[in-house]
Amino acid sequence: MEDFQREPCPWRIMEDCGAAFAMGCIGGGIFSFWKGYRNSPMGSRVSGSLSAVKARAPVLGGNFAVWGGLYSTFDCALIAVRDKEDPWNSIASGAITGAVLAARNGVKASIGAAIAGGVILAVIEGVGISINRAVSEGYKPVIPQVPDPAQLNQQGPPSSYQSPYPPQ
Repeated sequence: MEDFQREPCPWRIMEDCGAAFAMGCIGGGIFSFWKGYRNSPMGSRVSGSLSAVKARAPVLGGNFAVWGGLYSTFDCALIAVRDKEDPWNSIASGAITGAVLAARNGVKASIGAAIAGGVILAVIEGVGISINRAVSEGYKPVIPQVPDPAQLNQQGPPSSYQSPYPPQ
């Protein structure tokens, strides 16, 4: 289970769509800047980079937003149908999203994209579950190891122990 509370489903779709757009714009901006810098002539590398960013970053952001919106829509639909919120919804949503986005390219491409989407989301969910388990190990209650007072009196002090007080 997740530690934070997510928005309810109608708003979750908009939130995920916007977050995906932002990620696509930022990642696309960085990638486009580098690509524009490499492909521009020596004197106009910065202006070529900025032109590439202006041309490609919003397009990639829009592509990410479509993917995020579809994924979130399918995730909310599966939550409503199954009446459960678990990793299987996420995996199935990734597979369905991949299939829908590749449907224009034919059945074979759609099946391949569905498998790829499901596998990618399964890996993401698996890593998330593993990290949660590893982190939660530190929060398990531990019974402190307190020595038994009766055994302490029988054993006496260790041989190297010297009392600061004179013997009585």
